[in-house]
Amino acid sequence: MDAHVAKISIAGLTPDEVADLLAARNIDRKYAATLTYYIYKKRIPAIAEMTGISVRVRAEIERYFDTGIIPPAERLESADGSVKYIFTYNGERTIEAVFIPEARRNTLCVSTQCGCACSCLYCRTGAMGLTGDLTAGEIVNQLLSIREAATVTHVVFMGMGEPLDNLAEVIRGISILTAEWGTAIGHSHITVSTVGILPALKELLSATRSNITLSLVSPVSRERALLVPAERKYPAAEIIRLMRDAPQARKRRFTVAYMMLAGINDSDDHLNALLRLLAGSAIRVNILRYHPHGDLPYQTSSDERMMYFHARLNAANISTSIRKSRGEDIKAACGLLTGKTNRAT
Repeated sequence: MDAHVAKISIAGLTPDEVADLLAARNIDRKYAATLTYYIYKKRIPAIAEMTGISVRVRAEIERYFDTGIIPPAERLESADGSVKYIFTYNGERTIEAVFIPEARRNTLCVSTQCGCACSCLYCRTGAMGLTGDLTAGEIVNQLLSIREAATVTHVVFMGMGEPLDNLAEVIRGISILTAEWGTAIGHSHITVSTVGILPALKELLSATRSNITLSLVSPVSRERALLVPAERKYPAAEIIRLMRDAPQARKRRFTVAYMMLAGINDSDDHLNALLRLLAGSAIRVNILRYHPHGDLPYQTSSDERMMYFHARLNAANISTSIRKSRGEDIKAACGLLTGKTNRAT
């Protein structure tokens, strides 16, 4: 084989796809199941380490393929136990994932793009612009390659990027994460967060059973449009209507993420608008603290104000929780991911 021909990465492929690629290179198709088992179940980073395959066959496979498991470039651990992983793909695209351990679950927050084109004013990732989409293999690698991989129970697509702007690769990534031959994470343990891209959301709802979280920020359309430009094309009210009327897949949850900004979206008028927007639905609310950064003028609402929203929403039979902030000391909290190390930012 020409030494300059790039090898094919197996992570991101199905067993049938691997079998076809092997057969096209005169390698027995039967090795596809073994290869994908070693990669998705055992997380073996090198084909040479797959001792269940003969040395001769391993050497032949290595001529054309690699596992696609790429180790993180850096690991940063927070005082609260959460961990930020920094990955560099192709020597130029740098992204972040965050592992969040809790008493009853261990969550991995993964990225879907390097940067983001949505330009939400409160988000550091949005200020980067978009550098590129991640492949399904690069998305799944954020789980396969980390130290805590075996303990991950939940995966949330809430890292860098807008998942619905990279829909095909996100759907493929979810299929690998949930497949029995893949990492076998339950469908109800996968959550996709979006600012609301209506056509893509409809396709995601049809193609997966994942949970959906809408980043709302404001229930007032004209105000939301200033903070979340996607509102101008895809109003949140339409997204809420779709979530409310969607067929209820088993255990699927719909949630609104409400990041509270002092003096911006935390008045009684905003609360009443939120109550009206969600009335009659089974959509939950997750209240988030804002994490200030840079020269932006925003500050988080007080604990008292967040508790007030929490109490009023629950009193109206809208299931509401306040998300505990994690990893702020290593810039791993919501809205702070930039693909840079803590020391460099």
